[in-house]
Amino acid sequence: MEPSKINHLAILVCVVILFALGFVWYGPLFGEPWMAMVGLDMATVEANPPGAGAWITNFIASVVPLYALAWLFGKIGVSSGLQGAGYALLIVFCFHHLSVMTGGIFAKQPYALAWITGGYDMVGLTISGFIIGAWKKK
Repeated sequence: MEPSKINHLAILVCVVILFALGFVWYGPLFGEPWMAMVGLDMATVEANPPGAGAWITNFIASVVPLYALAWLFGKIGVSSGLQGAGYALLIVFCFHHLSVMTGGIFAKQPYALAWITGGYDMVGLTISGFIIGAWKKK
């Protein structure tokens, strides 16, 4: 995939998937333990819902890595969904998850918190890598 051949629709689909995954991940799957580990409760969250700034930041923090991943895939010649998923998992684990885990250890945060937050990133970027790698722009 050449950099000029980035599939913008695939990126948009990945953003939607990341938001949906986030709602499930930090909701029914791991919402209660995550909130307990970061010191939140539902009453506090409901009394202080995230504002537009949080959602805009979340959108940007989703879009930018996806475009970087698509650009990188073009440079290294990713040609399939499985190859894209593999590279994405390798990248997110090595360059993001390990540093999140290390930071959490030094901050005396629960070890499981790194796996909840890092797990979301690993699953989300791996799915996105599969989509970006498989869905070629014509």
